[in-house]
Amino acid sequence: MSTADNSILGLKLPTDPRWVDLASISLEEILTDHAFCEQKAATQCISLIQRYPGKVELVNALSPIVTEEWGHFRMVWAEMKKRGYELGRQRKDDYVNLLLQYEPKGIPAEDKLLHKLMLCALIEARSCERFRLLSENLEDEYLQKFYYKFMVSEAGHYRLFIDLAEQYYTVQQVRTAWQLWLKIEEQVLQELTPRGDRMH
Repeated sequence: MSTADNSILGLKLPTDPRWVDLASISLEEILTDHAFCEQKAATQCISLIQRYPGKVELVNALSPIVTEEWGHFRMVWAEMKKRGYELGRQRKDDYVNLLLQYEPKGIPAEDKLLHKLMLCALIEARSCERFRLLSENLEDEYLQKFYYKFMVSEAGHYRLFIDLAEQYYTVQQVRTAWQLWLKIEEQVLQELTPRGDRMH
């Protein structure tokens, strides 16, 4: 079974089949958006380290992820240059922006980290699923292998954020928060129209 199978990742909805069809004819746009997604992932990990410097397990776990995510950006950028593509301007991520609108308000400060970790895990899980689709459906064999590697990496990051949450919260707290975010994402995806020029 694939490491990006929805039953393993817990995702409520599969990606709309139209997305991968659109993405396959918009490779420059997808690679550009992917590059910026890797930048944002590195930045998010840095932000968490800066916000929670006293949580040693978090700092230890996320420090190498910063390096890995930036390395991923460099890999995507190298692939773009090889194909004669330009990086272009950063694009708005409607998927992530909609998810952020559902971050719980008015909760105790100590619970905010739980939801931030769940949100990171969710984005990594969905990215993993999208990378699987690209690895299985693109006609370009090189890009199939390229995206398979990213799929495996994102699956590991998804688990890392879940495991990290369990360092600071009970298993039941983590499960409850995770199920909440899965339901939120299901609603968000139903609001969005599939776009072949966006990774999410």
